[in-house]
Amino acid sequence: MTRPLAAVLADTAARRPDRPALIWDDDVVTYEQVWDRARHYAGVLRRHGVGPGDRVALLVPNSPCFPPIYYGVLALGAVVVPMNAQSRAAEVEFVLKDCGARALVCEGTAVEQGAPAASAAGVELFTVADERAGGIDLDAPHAGPPVARHTDAAPDDLAAILYTSGTTGRPKGAMLTHRNIVTNIEVTAVSPFGVKDDDVLYGCLPLSHTFGQVCVMGTCFLAGATLVLAPRFAAEQALRAMERHGCTIFMGVPTMYHALLEAVAAGAPAPRLRRAYSGGSALAVPALEQVRRAFGCEVYEGYGLTETSPCVAYNQPGTPPRPGTVGFPVEGVEVAVARADREGSVELLPVGEVGEVVVRGHNVMAGYLGLPKATAEVLVDGWFRSGDLGHLAPDGYLTLVDRKKDVIIQGGYNVYPREVEDVLLRHPAVEQIAVVGVPDAARGEEVCAVVVRRDNAGTDAELAGEIVELARQELTGYKRPRRVEFVERLPLGPSGKVLKRELARLFTSPAVRSPAP
Repeated sequence: MTRPLAAVLADTAARRPDRPALIWDDDVVTYEQVWDRARHYAGVLRRHGVGPGDRVALLVPNSPCFPPIYYGVLALGAVVVPMNAQSRAAEVEFVLKDCGARALVCEGTAVEQGAPAASAAGVELFTVADERAGGIDLDAPHAGPPVARHTDAAPDDLAAILYTSGTTGRPKGAMLTHRNIVTNIEVTAVSPFGVKDDDVLYGCLPLSHTFGQVCVMGTCFLAGATLVLAPRFAAEQALRAMERHGCTIFMGVPTMYHALLEAVAAGAPAPRLRRAYSGGSALAVPALEQVRRAFGCEVYEGYGLTETSPCVAYNQPGTPPRPGTVGFPVEGVEVAVARADREGSVELLPVGEVGEVVVRGHNVMAGYLGLPKATAEVLVDGWFRSGDLGHLAPDGYLTLVDRKKDVIIQGGYNVYPREVEDVLLRHPAVEQIAVVGVPDAARGEEVCAVVVRRDNAGTDAELAGEIVELARQELTGYKRPRRVEFVERLPLGPSGKVLKRELARLFTSPAVRSPAP
């Protein structure tokens, strides 16, 4: 039977109380100390009426406060609703009302946006680590006795509601059960992540996001390993911290790996890691090879979604990694490919054909909160429809082609941006690239390459011409970008994903800086 999510921390604290759980700058926090703080926070919340099933929203950045607040809420049998700490008041208010929050917990500067949102939503405000912040102080020393232990929870009880980014409309709350998250932690801690009690993980992914929350914090705490926590990702600081603390595992998104490689090239130390993991979007094969050389370790690419708790598939230790793929399904999860244009039913395709990736197993969410129609659109015939396009190899390796909604339809032909990006990244002056579709009266959409250039590149016009020529040599006519734009940086979401829809909106004007191929 699945144990409650709070037990992931509680059991390790009982087994290894003196083991360092967190390192924050020069401060070391043991497992016993994290769990004691979690029980204290749970006691304060209980005194103010929070109980099993209540939704408690978190507006807390990466800090030593996040884990005990998170597990403290869970210890009560309540449902934790983490939000990006950079959220604005209107966004916070929407989530509070949508999930029916009983309370909001804020830390530090997040109070500036959280307090008015809580007031507008009629939700009680709790604060930590800042006695001037207002609200009810969770750190108050005499706020009531701590809970003795965590509340029991059934496997199918809700543990967390994680909101999707809302890039295609209003954010949706993915309802995840204790079974969903705990099983994903227990399975992936063995493979692909293989976390041991002597591992030291670098935690720069936001803990409010499922990648940092489940894959980093969850597997680390299950194994009794140590998490070196950073408030945010900064490449040079990350490298120096990993070297200083002897980090063995790094998990990140491709934009982080590109920044780490740039920092190493500029003279920052390259720590020797045991393993590195990449998710969120595709890591270009040349960059993957560079990471291998720089850090002396294997790099494993994988695939997951908020709605799947999150891990679906990964290249895994013990089998040959296949760059360009996201490996094969984790234990207990089944992956198939279905017709992308078929609504209301799942029609599976033969091996090798491109279609929509569909998933079933212990990791699939219970549904979207309060959205039965949206739930019915993605939970079909026992499968979760991911919205991602891909194909399966005969031996089970999954290759992602692109997001279904990101496919560019140019003159009736489907253009998969990832394929174009992989080709154009071969140009030595291209640091990062995102390919998007922009409206075109004659073709429906035209292919636009948005480029972050390296410092030693030539002029915009020269580089645009070289990119177009590379595309002419390597790509069929309809796949070639007819427009090349340059930006200093690509817009990123909270998890480090490139926000392609922002770029598409930005470059909807008819101006074309590059010559047509």
